[in-house]
Amino acid sequence: MIRKLIILMVVASLVFSCKKELSKTPVDIPPSSVATSVVTQHNDNSRAGLNNHEKTLTTENVNTKQFGKLFTIPVDDEVYSQPLIVGNLTIGTGKHNVVLIATVNNTVYAADGDNGNLYWKINYTAPGMRPPNKTDLTSPPNFSYSNFTNNFGIVGTPVIDSLSQSMYFVARSTDGNKYYQFLHSINIVNGNELPGSPVEIKASVAGTGSASQNNIINFDPLRNNQRQGLTLVKGVVYITYSSHADWSPYHGWIIGYDSHTLKQVTVYNDTPDGENGGIWESGMGMAADQLGNLYVTTGNGTVGLTIGGSQNDASSDPSNLKNRGESSLKLTPSGTTLSVKSFFTPSNYLDLNINDADYGSMGAFLIPGSSYFFTGGKDGNIYLLNKDNMGGYSSSSNQVQQDIPVSGSLHSQPSYYKGRSNEFVYVWSEFDQLRALSFDRSSNTFSDIQILSTVQGPVGEQGANLSVSSNGTLDGTGILWAVYPKDVVTTDVTGPGILRAFDANDITRELWNTTQNSNDSPGIYAKFCPPTIANGHVYLATFSNQVVVYGLK
Repeated sequence: MIRKLIILMVVASLVFSCKKELSKTPVDIPPSSVATSVVTQHNDNSRAGLNNHEKTLTTENVNTKQFGKLFTIPVDDEVYSQPLIVGNLTIGTGKHNVVLIATVNNTVYAADGDNGNLYWKINYTAPGMRPPNKTDLTSPPNFSYSNFTNNFGIVGTPVIDSLSQSMYFVARSTDGNKYYQFLHSINIVNGNELPGSPVEIKASVAGTGSASQNNIINFDPLRNNQRQGLTLVKGVVYITYSSHADWSPYHGWIIGYDSHTLKQVTVYNDTPDGENGGIWESGMGMAADQLGNLYVTTGNGTVGLTIGGSQNDASSDPSNLKNRGESSLKLTPSGTTLSVKSFFTPSNYLDLNINDADYGSMGAFLIPGSSYFFTGGKDGNIYLLNKDNMGGYSSSSNQVQQDIPVSGSLHSQPSYYKGRSNEFVYVWSEFDQLRALSFDRSSNTFSDIQILSTVQGPVGEQGANLSVSSNGTLDGTGILWAVYPKDVVTTDVTGPGILRAFDANDITRELWNTTQNSNDSPGIYAKFCPPTIANGHVYLATFSNQVVVYGLK
């Protein structure tokens, strides 16, 4: 009897202890029950790059003693696209946090995000073909293409629909003579193609611009480079296009497909009566709001209606909506195309075109909870725009919310953070220091005082790609993550990468970096690919045929 009483007392004690554990804050709940997903490039359609649901990593435990490389996930080729995370996915033997990885060999991997175990991998190259590679781009004579080191199958970051458990991506294939691009829709649990998938990407618009035939411009699957992350909004998957090293003739395209049927529903060309106008933003995805409006910046290209049709001619009407190179655009679906609802073109756009100083080189994003669009270009100018009234064109001055000059060309992906008392946008351009720009909600402008890090930054033709993690606005949880080439590189040459972590509230305080412990080295830097932070882990794509995963040791 006494023995039974003792057992009952022990059981009651355990039950009481469990109830106490369950009553604690969400921070104490096991990660699997509060798992975060990152299903699109730079976290969401604002493209602000903030995961404010990170409950494990803090400014106190991200250090050389507690934080570092945990494991690597080997893959069959380079990874240009940002790794995506689906939390609590029913796969294998239960629910798991799953990382989805796409390579330039057209292979997609689904692996366990907590230990690296592989669930499936499938190659999506078209039957009987191979991925295109840099040797396929041989025209004009003696043209040496080196923006890709070899293959360029899947490059733009895919997008995932968590509700339907489907993922969308563009895979490129060739038989050696003709070139094809296909939009795929797959089941993320097993990698199987969904009904209607894949669909070959074809498009045409009326126009008299470069490469037009009988006043029709056809999409060119070889010359048009799918570099940006895909955008999924209001049931439409949008794919954007730039060029391969400004290899003309080309145009900037946005092509939309119904996410359920893969029927083409939208075709937009930003220079139908001109040339160029590539859309790439250093690989960052096109921004979108909840109403389905799209926000994007375009590179060198024809502006308005010109006298001679060349992008470098003096325009007869630079405000005409027909051709919009060197511009920020607010685009709204209109029938089977997109309508320009607002735009901004810098007053010096002719100089930008002539000197290859694209406005659309930096990733652009919507500042969360505001009406403002953060943009920048190769000439080192940042423009803060009212997303609904961007400022149009003025030959005398830029009619924008704010113009912020910084040092260095902006080949980079900026990011955003909102803490309890601070709100920052971070930018790290090449040959410059990391900058924190303080956003003032009362004036909707950035402070004239910029916080600068003293850490040596990028010293080649590529800036840093940034992401931020935090546990809401809780002090001590905001971390700015930055990846860039460790040595001098160009856009054509890569080398070892470095990943750094800073206190998001004080970027003069560096928490950790991959050079402090030789075991933490990530390998070869992956161009224009930011780190993904989710569920206590940091996922870093590389050109060393692996994704490196960091976390608490």
